[in-house]
Amino acid sequence: MNSLEQRMDQAREDWSPHSAHWGAFAARWNGATLDIKPYEHDPAPSPMLQNFTTAMRHKARILRPMVRKAWLERSAPAPRTFEQKFVACPWDEVLDLLAGELARIRTEYGAAAVYGGSYGWASAGRFHHAQSQVHRFLNIAFGGYVRSVNSYSAGASAVILPHILGGFEGISRHNVTWDQIAEHTDTVLAFGGMALKNSDVASGGISRHIERDAMQRAARRGAVFYGIAPLRDDMPEAAGARWMPIKVGTDVALMLALAHKLLVENLWDSGFVARYCTGFDIFERYLLGRDDHTPKDAAWAADITGIPADTIVDIARRLPRGRTLITVSHSLQRAQYGEQPVWMGAVLAAMLGQIGLPGGGYNYALGALGHTGRRLNAVPIPTLSQGKNGTAEFIPVARVADMLLSPGQTFEYNGRTMRYPDIKLVYWAGGNPFHHHQDINRLRRAFNVPQTIVVHESAWTPMAKFADIVLPATMTLERDDIGAAGTDPRLVAMRKAVDPIGEARDDFDIFAALSRRLGVEQAFTEGRDTRQWLAHLYEPTRRALADAGWDAPDFDEFWRRGELALPSAPDDGGFLRAFRNDPVKNKLPTPSGKIEIYSKTIAGFDYDDCPPHPAWLPSTELPDSRHPLTLIANQPATRLHSQLDFGAYSQSKKIAGREVVRLNPADAAGRGISDGDIVRLFNDRGACLAAAAVTEDVMAGVVQLSTGAWYDPQAGTAGHPLCVHGNPNVLTRDIGTSRLAQGCCGQVTVVDCEKYRGSVPPIRAFDPPEQG
Repeated sequence: MNSLEQRMDQAREDWSPHSAHWGAFAARWNGATLDIKPYEHDPAPSPMLQNFTTAMRHKARILRPMVRKAWLERSAPAPRTFEQKFVACPWDEVLDLLAGELARIRTEYGAAAVYGGSYGWASAGRFHHAQSQVHRFLNIAFGGYVRSVNSYSAGASAVILPHILGGFEGISRHNVTWDQIAEHTDTVLAFGGMALKNSDVASGGISRHIERDAMQRAARRGAVFYGIAPLRDDMPEAAGARWMPIKVGTDVALMLALAHKLLVENLWDSGFVARYCTGFDIFERYLLGRDDHTPKDAAWAADITGIPADTIVDIARRLPRGRTLITVSHSLQRAQYGEQPVWMGAVLAAMLGQIGLPGGGYNYALGALGHTGRRLNAVPIPTLSQGKNGTAEFIPVARVADMLLSPGQTFEYNGRTMRYPDIKLVYWAGGNPFHHHQDINRLRRAFNVPQTIVVHESAWTPMAKFADIVLPATMTLERDDIGAAGTDPRLVAMRKAVDPIGEARDDFDIFAALSRRLGVEQAFTEGRDTRQWLAHLYEPTRRALADAGWDAPDFDEFWRRGELALPSAPDDGGFLRAFRNDPVKNKLPTPSGKIEIYSKTIAGFDYDDCPPHPAWLPSTELPDSRHPLTLIANQPATRLHSQLDFGAYSQSKKIAGREVVRLNPADAAGRGISDGDIVRLFNDRGACLAAAAVTEDVMAGVVQLSTGAWYDPQAGTAGHPLCVHGNPNVLTRDIGTSRLAQGCCGQVTVVDCEKYRGSVPPIRAFDPPEQG
């Protein structure tokens, strides 16, 4: 490497404490790679930490500011492509260019023409958190921006839960804990499972992975876990779970049948429902089939779910015996009508009468993230203020392609009729929509609409390659920061372990320089440099610790130590426990103050795709003769989404450099597919290549291909190019879950699969674009 590519190659003696979304650790630069040492008190460190070892000097890193040549010339508009050349620009030149473009957009169109995308997990550090930095900049420099609400992970649940129970955070994170499960729970119905690969990660960091041990302790005590999922390993072996393979997307039918059996055999808690719920009488008519002449009984559900009726009956009769917990994973609501399993899971738990009891009732998304099932911290964590957004316009985050392709068009969301804004400039810092968005070929068309796309990025992700102005940003190990999460009892001094590669700069420094050119530097920086900001953000935490009589060192002492213990709040069950204890004094934050089995509010919206009580709504896209397989595009086990896909651990689990698709032996045999074969997955939206792994852990009729392989379209093709690396979002549908939530439907789609017979194309996903 030349001096620009590697400014620092001397080994370091000291270990630097650090934190990532998938764990706390220490790092040491050995002159060529990073040595990684997991936090010594973590009982189950994530192997994803090993992605850092080779990432710092990888060829995918962005070394200098780059501008798309076609955008610079702009004599005739040219569609953006992944094959276009980029031009290297000095920092001062590119910042002047960008400041001029921002000023032009602000003057000609106003703040509502700027989309501050930056959706993604970014950094575990609380100061150098890309989303916070770019939103703060846009609020100060523009007076606001078009924002997004909710998430791809929980787009449907975040909207439906406040209607029926209360706030998403309280139900998912301040409710049932792993300690309660280990001590109290007798039965867990895990709809969608509790895969450890998901709880390996938590935004802001996680110092102790406790899920495996808690499940094991519960199982040893006699607790029974049911993993209701098409994939066996959606439950860890430690739980000793009973696997119940279920046809994809039919969980609501199973829940209804369980509820039906509870009702007709009088196994339900009618007293709890009468005191704590509203609308059961209307739901009961549906459950018994009074109006549609279809009782939602076990025989009805068996035909839909593939689970025998006798099994359904046996489980229903078990549920009232002992302490039972109902959980619903993120995966179930990342599909068409995703609001329904979230709602019906809560209704089933209400009929059992255990909501609010330790280790019982209902906990949405338990095990979906490392945040869930833990006690909250008793003191605030450092948080960077983003300022005030003066622009009212927003979109549900998964509707970004709709917004760009259909400016001015109306859409419905949570009882409102809204209009898509006309976006001229997209500013993205951290995040890769070519990973998390659906129907990538449609997304490519959408991202050709804005006049300018600006990206801060540390590596040449597909989003960076599709941008016009690309500014090289540091990785977390190349800067100082503070790692913290609201559910992790440890504050981490994230010390720099490696000098920045090339000309990479911190996002804060980039925005400070832009703010200077736009005349708002003082407002953005408040006169502080990075070190002063870190001390400033630490102070509220220190003050709260001191006020409570806890160890509260000053910032310099905290930085010297490298970590600080934070006290945890009581394991009190949150607002659901309080509601159970006194439903009059502690009403739920729903319109009725009770659990809403039937919602008058949602009834008033008159949405045919989200009825006023939970209901079975089969998908409008089902397997057929052309596409007989159901694809599950779930989260990967080797990285966080697409972060560090080029890292050592992620690469070690690919086959011939390609993402692995798993399929059942029966489906493989019928197609002449064997382990290690390169296969082509396809439907009417697109196609991708992947490497086959044949396993009984995937039920027949299902193929599983994780998201996160960087989109790698075959060069020289247009329209529907083949992704040669294995990105399943070339196949998924870009539609909303319903008019209520407009969440994403990226979890499942229909495909076919065949052995690839042609010459296997090379993988170029991590190659920098051509310069010219």
